[in-house]
Amino acid sequence: MDHLEQDGDPSLREGERMDMREGKPDGGMDQSMRAMKHEHGGMAHDHHGSMVRDFRRRFWVCLAVTLPVLLLSQAVLSFLHLERLQFAGSDWVLMGLSAFVYWYGGTPFLRGSVQELRARRPGMMSLIAMAISVAFFYSVAVSLGLAGMSFYWELVTLIDIMLLGHWIEMSSLMAASRALESLASLLPSTAHVFMPDGTLMDHPVVHLRLGDRILVRPGEKIPADGSVEQGRSAVNEALLTGESRSVVKAAGDSVIGGSVNEDGALTIVVQKVGEETYLAQVVSLVRQAQDARSKTQDLADRAAMWLTIAALGAGVLTMSVWLALGQGLAFALERSVTVMVTACPHALGLAIPLVIARSTGLLAQRGLLLRDRTAFESARSVNAVIFDKTGTLTIGMLHVENVVAGEQSQTPAQVLHLAASVEIQSEHPIARAIVGAARLQSLDLEQAEAFEALPGTGARAEVGGHMVAVVRPGYLREHGLLWPAALKGHEADNQGKTVVVVLEDNVVAGVILLSDLVRPESHEAIASLHAMNIKTVMLTGDSRASASAIATNLGLDEVVAEVMPGDKAARVRDVQDQGLVVAMVGDGINDAPALAQADVGVAIGTGTDIAIEAADVILVRDDPRDVVTLILFARKTYRKMVQNLVWALAYNVVAIPLAAGVLAGAGFVMSPALGAVLMSLSTVIVAANAQSLKGS
Repeated sequence: MDHLEQDGDPSLREGERMDMREGKPDGGMDQSMRAMKHEHGGMAHDHHGSMVRDFRRRFWVCLAVTLPVLLLSQAVLSFLHLERLQFAGSDWVLMGLSAFVYWYGGTPFLRGSVQELRARRPGMMSLIAMAISVAFFYSVAVSLGLAGMSFYWELVTLIDIMLLGHWIEMSSLMAASRALESLASLLPSTAHVFMPDGTLMDHPVVHLRLGDRILVRPGEKIPADGSVEQGRSAVNEALLTGESRSVVKAAGDSVIGGSVNEDGALTIVVQKVGEETYLAQVVSLVRQAQDARSKTQDLADRAAMWLTIAALGAGVLTMSVWLALGQGLAFALERSVTVMVTACPHALGLAIPLVIARSTGLLAQRGLLLRDRTAFESARSVNAVIFDKTGTLTIGMLHVENVVAGEQSQTPAQVLHLAASVEIQSEHPIARAIVGAARLQSLDLEQAEAFEALPGTGARAEVGGHMVAVVRPGYLREHGLLWPAALKGHEADNQGKTVVVVLEDNVVAGVILLSDLVRPESHEAIASLHAMNIKTVMLTGDSRASASAIATNLGLDEVVAEVMPGDKAARVRDVQDQGLVVAMVGDGINDAPALAQADVGVAIGTGTDIAIEAADVILVRDDPRDVVTLILFARKTYRKMVQNLVWALAYNVVAIPLAAGVLAGAGFVMSPALGAVLMSLSTVIVAANAQSLKGS
């Protein structure tokens, strides 16, 4: 993409990238976010936009000058059977006009060639600069007395076509790489801020500070990450997380800057600003992914460099062959120039970067954020997916699945009532699940007295004059209490469920069976992976009974249970040793070593906290189906890369021999301008193919 850096100072774009990599102020996240928030365009958009305007301006100016050049060129007018416009000094005017087009229209290419040669990476700009320079200086030499035929009209039309091609291409490029601009435009430019006296004032979003209280009216975008202080409304987060359904937000709920408040007014306390915001982190990750080198891109760049060298060699060889065959210098030189123009590795240089720009933007819009492009490319080859259980395939929250009464005199509802009346004073996950189940049944809980937590065992309290305890089954054995015959089979972990015993005055009133809810989306995710012939494995520290129950429910191929967090990486390695390309999916906290060991590490369910260093890919939503989306999209992206590479190389295989004149004997001779048209057309085709990449 070297040609994209030619506007005024050809090193400008690379300088911006260096600033970002080295952490200079102009490249810092906060500064770049401020820049992008400004008028929703930002520096990147302005930079590309200015290049489009520059190529457009140069094209129209050079086109206007081309008309008198054609009128002064004998070859063109003879072809049109018109008289040449001649007057005293007309040849000098022709040379002067052509010189203007060469210097003004050719400046972007001449500057680009200097940059390429300084970097010791000759490319498209070097070929174009060589071609137009040879044509121009040879023509000037003819005007000054050298025997031969000038190329002035071929020169100016060649530059016109190249400028037009770059103008069209830059417009296509902007359409294919607007990920950062579209993300930045999600933020509104102003926010309604409550002042200390309670009045509202509109402040620029970039001036918001932690703790500011802001009002978001129905239909407005939320200007910053924060927490709802007052109000209730449905919020649409689709453009940020890929979640198509609106999410109801009320007091205490978190909201993301850039999401849309749909139907109610919300008062929000700002909790994150600058580079800490969700959107800023997404922009940062998208930029890193777009700037990252990939294996396929490295291959394309090496091919482009060698194609440039081959084109220069082919140009020299073409001229030498035609001279050896007895053709004049002018004809041989024109063939050589046409070869160099036609063989420009333009499409080859853009084949991969345009697909990268498109794919990273689409993924970010669907809540899939890349930290490592190489790992993303590896995702297309994944044939085994290892899932952590808790929080990944399951919700990670216990729920009451069944209540069994121990005595006929009591009902399950009465057992749940007793347990919830005790547990309402506890914050333990089991306690919250029991209380939640009681509230779902609208049970009236009693005021418990003398509450006592029993560490590692449960809790007890006095309820309605009776001592009620909610404990693990082992408590009965330890205290010599009898297990009722009616509850036989529930003494221990049964099919992966958590068992809680409810005692009333040291008599078993009943048991409560709890389990971790399997995510509804997990079944579809596993089925889709099986349809793709991908092996599915669950890795968990839970008991074998619990893990096996979940695995059977989901239809997993393999389950590895009772694994300590530190041993998970070794289990991932075991699967890799089977010759499989492994994706590890976990919550990014306890699973960090395993995520790092896998070929593709995927952190799922991270919400707005996306700073997961161990993961290669971050899934914003708590939805394992996004793993399927990731693999399918990696395959689509790779296919687009291959299509672009094949087209770029196939074009040169056909076009270079035609440019060299292999069909000259049949009466077809390609002009330099036609070669430029074909080269530009191939580039536009590559850009359009990249733009056709879809996320679904």
